[in-house]
Amino acid sequence: MTLLGRTTVNVVVGVAVLYTLLPVLWLLLAATKNVDALFQSDLFSFSNFSFVDNVKELFAMDKGLYSRWYLNSILYAVIGAAASAFISIAAGYAFDKYSFRHKEKLFGLVLAAVMVPQTVLALPLYLMASEAGLVNTFWAVFIPALFNPFGVYLGRIFSQGYVPDEVLEAARIDGAGDLGTYFKVALRMLGPGMITLFLFQLTTIWNNFFLPMVMLSDQKLYPVSLGLYQWNSSATVSPEYYPVVIMGSLFAVLPLILAFMLLQRFWRAGMTAGAVK
Repeated sequence: MTLLGRTTVNVVVGVAVLYTLLPVLWLLLAATKNVDALFQSDLFSFSNFSFVDNVKELFAMDKGLYSRWYLNSILYAVIGAAASAFISIAAGYAFDKYSFRHKEKLFGLVLAAVMVPQTVLALPLYLMASEAGLVNTFWAVFIPALFNPFGVYLGRIFSQGYVPDEVLEAARIDGAGDLGTYFKVALRMLGPGMITLFLFQLTTIWNNFFLPMVMLSDQKLYPVSLGLYQWNSSATVSPEYYPVVIMGSLFAVLPLILAFMLLQRFWRAGMTAGAVK
């Protein structure tokens, strides 16, 4: 690579890094300021430092409602992402390793579902939840998150890359049934792929906003994203909400950063599945 080429690549990477980090830097600085400093855009001075006060105010606002929202998001995202990853891996494995009638046509439907925006599905999901009596309940948000067409597609790719047919055949010769072969042999090989799907779905569910807004009216069931939106709307009338919205946003990104840091090596391994035969 020539010097000009290297310089161009470095400039592009630098701009991308700045584009990514500047909003985070602003969030960190703004979280340390009170209302007056925010309205004066006085973020870089050391005056008006109110980080501790903002944290206290965040967890005291509306009788500690933010703690409830945070717990809701953890339940929706962590449990939902784990269950969704397991379902997606199992479905992808079945599409890869088993032969059944109209398999490719059904998989084509899965691929078609990947291209459907989630906002388009919100109204049909609401009507179905209404018929089942699940509107304004935990399950109205949790159940739709369990099924991810893109996860099924990735599950099939991971199965092709990680699970050789010869290994499964050897397990069957040793007397293992289909379930035993899957849980004792295939699922262990698919571990990195499951971690990758877990991270993708964790991010999707944690940032999910439109579906909870459609399904929920009880504030105690809100996830963090919807709760902060409500507070931000209230801030136009009551400016004291601005610091807690910013502090709440800072706390809201921490679980995703932590998850990616802890599971990064598995995620990288999963992204390269099947790249080399």
